[in-house]
Amino acid sequence: MMVGPLTFRRVNHHRSEFKWWIPAFLSFRQTILVAVWFTIFAVLFIWQKNLIDGLLMFRRPPPRPIPKLRPVAFNLTDFGGVGDGRTLNTKAFEEAISSISKLEKIGGGQLNVQAGYWLTAPFNLTSHMTLFLAQDAVILAIQDEKYWTLMPPLPSYGFGREHPGPRYGSLIHGQNVTDVVITGHNGTIDGQGKAWWDKFRQKRLNHTRGPLVQIMWSSDIHISHITLRNSPFWTLHPFDCKNVSVTNVTILAPVVGAPNTDGIDPDSCENMVIEDCYISVGDDGVAIKSGWNQYGITYGRPSTNILIRNVVIRSMVSAGVSIGSEMSGGVSNVRVENLHVWNSRRGVRIKTSPGRGGYVRNITYQNVMFDNLRVGIVIKTDYNEHPDEGYNPKAVPVLEDISFTGIYGHGVRVPVRINGSEEIPVKNVTFRDMSVGITYKKKHIFQCAFVHGRVIGTIFPSPCENLDRYDEQGQLIKRSELQNISNIDYDF
Repeated sequence: MMVGPLTFRRVNHHRSEFKWWIPAFLSFRQTILVAVWFTIFAVLFIWQKNLIDGLLMFRRPPPRPIPKLRPVAFNLTDFGGVGDGRTLNTKAFEEAISSISKLEKIGGGQLNVQAGYWLTAPFNLTSHMTLFLAQDAVILAIQDEKYWTLMPPLPSYGFGREHPGPRYGSLIHGQNVTDVVITGHNGTIDGQGKAWWDKFRQKRLNHTRGPLVQIMWSSDIHISHITLRNSPFWTLHPFDCKNVSVTNVTILAPVVGAPNTDGIDPDSCENMVIEDCYISVGDDGVAIKSGWNQYGITYGRPSTNILIRNVVIRSMVSAGVSIGSEMSGGVSNVRVENLHVWNSRRGVRIKTSPGRGGYVRNITYQNVMFDNLRVGIVIKTDYNEHPDEGYNPKAVPVLEDISFTGIYGHGVRVPVRINGSEEIPVKNVTFRDMSVGITYKKKHIFQCAFVHGRVIGTIFPSPCENLDRYDEQGQLIKRSELQNISNIDYDF
């Protein structure tokens, strides 16, 4: 009789616990659901943020601010400049530079060329000036030659380089200036040279083409962090200048079909550095000059103390680094180091001829890499191109004291071709530490004629018999008795 009520009480007790557990279970379940939804929301938020951040990676960063490098800075737009690629901005450039010319006593001024396409005819720089090209700024040369100023021929070249008489000036010109800086955030100066190249080939020009940038009779010139492209003629031409530096400059022109678009031509210049540059053009990458035949001899300004280092060059038509052929004022104390020439016709070249006069001496090449070239090292003494018939054929140049150390490469057809002559022997040439892989295993791949010099240690390929042989310690092994023989083979 006592069982029933006890069982009933237990059932009621369990029901009471069950009633209490239901809301607790629901509360726990809600908590779990809230936590799950919160987690899903957080994951979606993080995923979406990462997606947006990832997409922003493909968007161009904001342009870098233009630094103020002079006490006073102007923008080209302050003078009415319009960067639409159609409006002619010559007047804006001229007025801005005129304003800067009045600031000499306080340290000069800076002209900022902002992002855009700034069409212009040629204009002149002034002393104590910085021309700054912002990121995505492009100075465009007008193509119609009637806008290009005619100037007298260069005094060390005679009556004209391509035509007798006046020559076209450069797009950007400086004359008798000092303390000039052309720099930027890799902005571009574009000569739009195709129209000039076409007219030159069609013989429709009556005057010598002008360079893209030419600085004459000036000092303390610094050019850096810009791109120069599509010059009508030589790209960067410092003439009779002192203390010039060209750093981190890219120079471009089509490697074929862009005649005479040399990269940098130091011409009768003293104390010049060219470093950390990339050059790919339709003629010589760098060509050191000092005047042409009797005119260069009379002008008498040598190119001296020139350093070229950390430069990459491509020249399918000519050579990476050349000296000459216009070298009549003399070239001396040139050092070329850490040079890479690739996919080119020639690596380094010295070219001259009877009638040039002058000299090439104290030239050093060190740590040079050749990659897929027709000829690696060239010295040529019969480059018979003359301004007129008034030259003296007995004015022969002197070539001496030229050294090659650390010359490497592969895919080179003829590693060395030194073509001296009885009139112009090449004296005191030194080769040391050379290993150049060749593509044609013929006999005469190290070619010499009228060469006096030496080989120190073991080099590859085997040197010509014109050169004395020394061991690594500089001790003479064998004296050459064949310095004047020739094994030049132009068939390959």
